[in-house]
Amino acid sequence: MDKNWWKESVVYQIYPRSFYDSDGDGIGDIKGITEKVDYLKDLGVDVVWLSPVYESPNDDNGYDISDYKAIMKDFGTMEDWEELRDELHNRDMKLIMDLVVNHSSDEHYWFQEAKKSKNNPYRDYYIWHPGRNGREPNNWKSSFSGSAWEYDENTNEYYLHLFSKKQPDLNWENPELRREIYDMMKWWLDRGIDGFRMDVINFISKVPGLPDGKVKEGEKYASGSKYFRDGPRIHEFLQEMNEEALDLYNVMTVGEMPGVGVEEAQKYTDPSRNELNMVFQFEHMDLDSGPNGKWDLKPLELTDLKESITKWQVGLNGVGWNSLYLNNHDQPRIVSRFGNDKEYRLESAKMLGTFLHMLQGTPYIYQGEEIGMTNVQFDSIEDYEDIETLNMYKEKVEENGEDPASVMESIYAKGRDNARTPFQWNHTKHGGFTTGEPWIKVNPNYLNINAEQAVEDEQSIFHYYRELIRLRKKHPIIVYGDYQLILPDHEKIYAYMRNYEEQKLLVVCNFSDDEVEFKLPQEISFTAEESMIGNYGYGEFPSDSYAAFTLKPYEVRVYKGK
Repeated sequence: MDKNWWKESVVYQIYPRSFYDSDGDGIGDIKGITEKVDYLKDLGVDVVWLSPVYESPNDDNGYDISDYKAIMKDFGTMEDWEELRDELHNRDMKLIMDLVVNHSSDEHYWFQEAKKSKNNPYRDYYIWHPGRNGREPNNWKSSFSGSAWEYDENTNEYYLHLFSKKQPDLNWENPELRREIYDMMKWWLDRGIDGFRMDVINFISKVPGLPDGKVKEGEKYASGSKYFRDGPRIHEFLQEMNEEALDLYNVMTVGEMPGVGVEEAQKYTDPSRNELNMVFQFEHMDLDSGPNGKWDLKPLELTDLKESITKWQVGLNGVGWNSLYLNNHDQPRIVSRFGNDKEYRLESAKMLGTFLHMLQGTPYIYQGEEIGMTNVQFDSIEDYEDIETLNMYKEKVEENGEDPASVMESIYAKGRDNARTPFQWNHTKHGGFTTGEPWIKVNPNYLNINAEQAVEDEQSIFHYYRELIRLRKKHPIIVYGDYQLILPDHEKIYAYMRNYEEQKLLVVCNFSDDEVEFKLPQEISFTAEESMIGNYGYGEFPSDSYAAFTLKPYEVRVYKGK
């Protein structure tokens, strides 16, 4: 297996609006991130992934970009960004930026021009169609509810937007548009960034003709994903992107790819194909969703998680590379989701972190994960900011008459604002995030859950994550070892082996708040030599107990041996 710096790294995702506010306007900013670089260095992370800081009207919190080469005023200036880059590089840390090129903002110069007439040179930078029988060109549904088409009176045509109507999709069939995007990427790479996280990058190639999707019973619009996900020219476009831009630099790339399967991911991440280093897939993030999607809540079945993770661990081993994550800016807090954020918050957060960091792949930590931040329950829908959440509430409650309390339960569990409440730095007002009024409310539990307290307490989740990162740098087996599932049918224990050269690791996780007996299957060849890490006393458990022992609630143990 090829060894690469990005395989051996641990990435920390920053959502700038909610990280740290340096000037008291209630919005996190780049100077705020720079002030906290030493905190990140102390944690031990190697790479910072910065969610979008580009110029934007902020319809979708920065994922609607109006100028790819400018910094949003809320976040500061280009000089501020350069200072952050330098402070990270001075500490041997790398910086990757978000690349959002499936769509732009409708306030981007290209779209402003495109709207002027059908003959405008920028018209073909976007996807326009005349209506069909006085209606939209097809029946696709936007990811943010409603139709994926918006009518433009001036030119009597519709434009496609797979997300908000203020996020028109770019037309990747146009070589001029692609050239502009590659030039923009080189512009940033020349400024010293170390790679890109690519937003919904597997949506950029659409099936010609844009056929109708199949409408579910009781719904007005259809998912068109069959016709824009992993589309006919996607591999060609990514290979061209490498040839024209990425291959000129030694950088890391990760593509966010909703709905991607293992076989397609093998193509995307196979080094010989020269497309991407790794992908973000969402299969494990959909396991607690019912048949009606994200907002249809159902409990996680641990056997489903094992099946999903194992499929990806085995499927990409020796072919491509996995990204490892349980949290990000679009997902609820994992300790509230797959753990117990009340009685066993510390234990379950540490267990989930260990489970993730001991898998094969590059681990991603989302801000606040390392101190065990939790989901939030605001009193009113008025307290929420996320466009997806607000649109869903409007559609279900105001248009369809569903029970508001039931809809709020779904938001408490799955809303994106769970991840976007301000980082909890200390126990002062607003969690020390800002001296002003925060753009979104702070989770009230900041009094007990905050970074200052975590850094001071050597038994905290923060220090436990430091140890996970330290072990990863010390033991190549954690990075490069292959994966073998144990006890596939156990409903409370997730156990697996890692194998590398002459070494083995045994990882045993209790995903429940019960005490559970573990017994190593007789057919598994393993002899423990030391206990590496555990969440009930940092691995201070007897190494000779590895074959059979009782796991406490949410306990995890990692044994090293052969």
